[in-house]
Amino acid sequence: MGQKVSPIGFRTGITLGWQSRWFAPKQAYGTCLVEDQKIRKFLDDRLNRSQPYGALAKVEIERTRDDVRLTLHTSRPGIVIGPKGAEIEKLREAVEDLINRKVTLNVVEIKNPELNAQLIGEGIAEQLKRRAAFRRVMKQSCETAMASGAKGVKIICSGRLGGAELARSEAQILGSIPLQTLDANVDYALSLARCTYGIIGIKVWVYLGKFGEEIQPKAPANRGRGRRGN
Repeated sequence: MGQKVSPIGFRTGITLGWQSRWFAPKQAYGTCLVEDQKIRKFLDDRLNRSQPYGALAKVEIERTRDDVRLTLHTSRPGIVIGPKGAEIEKLREAVEDLINRKVTLNVVEIKNPELNAQLIGEGIAEQLKRRAAFRRVMKQSCETAMASGAKGVKIICSGRLGGAELARSEAQILGSIPLQTLDANVDYALSLARCTYGIIGIKVWVYLGKFGEEIQPKAPANRGRGRRGN
């Protein structure tokens, strides 16, 4: 029997920071925790489940005594902010109405969405909803991540794959995934594809190298002949 540990939770507090940063007394702790969950679900429904899709990957929450500061990590900041900041202002007002507190929003762009496990999983989920061939989608996602500089990718899809009556799991692995090495920067995410014949779960692991070693995006190969100088 395997013991499975989330790579994010395993590294939190050691090499990764917390995604919620605040302190509350015992009486208010439960209320703040429920608020965090409400905020994350609301932003996911608003930016990832309805058009135009904002490609939200992560929400960081910080609290002071009176206000809440949210940092939204997205690969499409233009969609989230909107023309002249109109959309971000609507979003801020909606979150304030949800929790009855003053809210400050900050948007951070994800430079390499091909290396973000959450965005990879959401992309696969969207294609599976459109009835794409799951093996081809998984293989393409792995190859794209490896071409962008990842050192290893693992994708597991579980459920009624292809609409089959019997649920099963399929895995695609490229490169190496050192899950027990704490200084290995492994990004992990779980996404759900809500298909007409049931829910398919998608787990994605992306090995980005050791912490502190920045991945440089690979330049596209120049296959054409260079022009000769006169």
